[in-house]
Amino acid sequence: MTIVHQVSDELLLEYATGSLSEGWCIAVASHLALSPEGRRRLAAIEAAGGALLKDIPVAEEDTDDSWSRMKARLSEAGGVAINVPMPARRVEATEAILPEPLRSYLGADVDALKWKALGRGAYHIKIPTGDPTTSVRLLKIPAGKPVPEHGHGGRELTLVLKGSFSDGDDSFGRGDLEEADEDLQHQPVAGKDEDCICLAVTDAPLKFKSPLVRLVQPILGI
Repeated sequence: MTIVHQVSDELLLEYATGSLSEGWCIAVASHLALSPEGRRRLAAIEAAGGALLKDIPVAEEDTDDSWSRMKARLSEAGGVAINVPMPARRVEATEAILPEPLRSYLGADVDALKWKALGRGAYHIKIPTGDPTTSVRLLKIPAGKPVPEHGHGGRELTLVLKGSFSDGDDSFGRGDLEEADEDLQHQPVAGKDEDCICLAVTDAPLKFKSPLVRLVQPILGI
């Protein structure tokens, strides 16, 4: 498995510093569980951060309660950085489709989950989190079928877990992560060989081009 589309440096730095909310962390951690290169880059960022911290003088009397005070500040601010999901540190010797920590969130692998129909052969599963700022779900798109054309009201992360999809001139396979924002209008198409299963995280409703899809969008919760 060769992962072409790696997590961006900006997003990886946010993850490493604990500034991402839970929904985004699930996507990044699941990508890193599948990407040795991503884990190498994360380790480099963490090592660089640790080296910088060593050079900062800290009064001895401040060291004992500094972590307690930091947790208190994050709690007061409503932060979710204390229990963010972390990626597996090694590739698992298993044929499971869902990597950790995603599999633990759902309690099973894809074949044992209850999928909800979206129409035209597509299915989804909403993943409950403690993060009210994002929507997290699994998507299953039939082989060779397109996703309805849409834009974005904010950021969207899409991680391929099984199969593949094409988006313009780019192709995405297992482990690849696509980052989209308000500037992107697109219509991804699932690969012809098998259904495409993805993890999708958004912080705003999608902006569908089709009036019919927009009509049923509130019902489907997408």
